[in-house]
Amino acid sequence: MLRIGMVAGEASGDMLGAGLVNALSNSISDLAVEGIGGENLLKQGMKTLYPMERLSVMGLTEVLSRYRELRKIRNEIRDYFLNNPPDIFIGIDAPDFNLWLEKELRNAGITTVHYVSPSVWAWREYRVKKIGHAVDLILNLFPFEKAIYDKYNIASCYVGHPLADKLAVEPDTVTARKKLNLPLDKTIVAILPGSRTSEIKKIAAPLLKAATLAKQSQQELCFISGLVNEKTLTQFKELKANVTPELDVEMFVEKTH
Repeated sequence: MLRIGMVAGEASGDMLGAGLVNALSNSISDLAVEGIGGENLLKQGMKTLYPMERLSVMGLTEVLSRYRELRKIRNEIRDYFLNNPPDIFIGIDAPDFNLWLEKELRNAGITTVHYVSPSVWAWREYRVKKIGHAVDLILNLFPFEKAIYDKYNIASCYVGHPLADKLAVEPDTVTARKKLNLPLDKTIVAILPGSRTSEIKKIAAPLLKAATLAKQSQQELCFISGLVNEKTLTQFKELKANVTPELDVEMFVEKTH
């Protein structure tokens, strides 16, 4: 059996992790995954040690307000894997949480992989050295990232972006609208408040108020929203009912693409 430790800190990482586990299970028959993940990784058979929502924080204020809890989870997940060493640990995105954890596990002799390179190509390239001390391998979403890691002699592999398999090069707008039962003759505006409950709490209300103002001057606008799961859908519905009860918004779950 191949035992994989894995930590995904938010919805996008959960989807990436589920895709990775699914691909691995096609070639490895006896596979066990445990750690932190969401609904998608649960469907792939992950044994979850903590709910992913506990890691889904946004902004400095929220991180500071929950710092003790996040540090406690990080220390406990480290101790768990040190006492129950997996064959390999894969941290998915969430670099502030995962890189520290990966370094601790790697120093104990556990092979570590980080899936989704931090945007070192955009700013603070010096972080590459810190990443090199934490992981044995980086899995890159974009082809140009490998050259950066090669420059620092850090093993990396371009694995591609999963959206490339899901989204057409030329989108078929008419077919997409028909699938969602949306009008063909109106301007569709998507209100996308995010996947974290904290994001929705902070930015959904301003988006809805802006939509209301836009509707007042352009009646042909049709508003829709895509939520990541039923929990965030309920949160968004309740917030909309309080902020803009008169605004019509068609809501979908897992239909953002």
